[in-house]
Amino acid sequence: MKPETWLPHVTVGAIVERDGRFLVVEEHTADGLRLNQPAGHLEAGETLLEAVVRETLEETAHPFTPEALVGMYMTHFGRPGSEGVTYLRFTYCGTSGKADAERALDPDIVRTLWMSADELRACPERHRTPLVMQCLDDYLAGRRFPLDFVHTHSVGQKQAQADASGLSQA
Repeated sequence: MKPETWLPHVTVGAIVERDGRFLVVEEHTADGLRLNQPAGHLEAGETLLEAVVRETLEETAHPFTPEALVGMYMTHFGRPGSEGVTYLRFTYCGTSGKADAERALDPDIVRTLWMSADELRACPERHRTPLVMQCLDDYLAGRRFPLDFVHTHSVGQKQAQADASGLSQA
């Protein structure tokens, strides 16, 4: 029997700034209520940009338009009795439209907030992970990479469908 292949969890996050304040979510976690940027897991067949747009909308009801990649982050969380879990997070910055007041938020999201960098820096114990401030500090330091910095290649069935529909980005 072949040993199980180790795979990291791939996640995306969004930084949205408006009038010097940042869009964050307060969410239920195993450690209680925590603050985070809108973020979540990449789903099968999705690009990173599709994922960050979807996650931001699902968690905040705000449509999101990515403008740049802020950074790529690898974090390992140790867990008793296991090898733990490793996350690869791709954080984007961009703009958001007005929230859809009729749209229900993801079940784990308690509310959305607009907080200043100083307000976030003052409550690290409420952050879901240290990435909350790391990503924000990188954004504030001006770190920006073009959206095409991470290349997306599709092979197999999805690529054949894109070629047939004229949507291929070869």
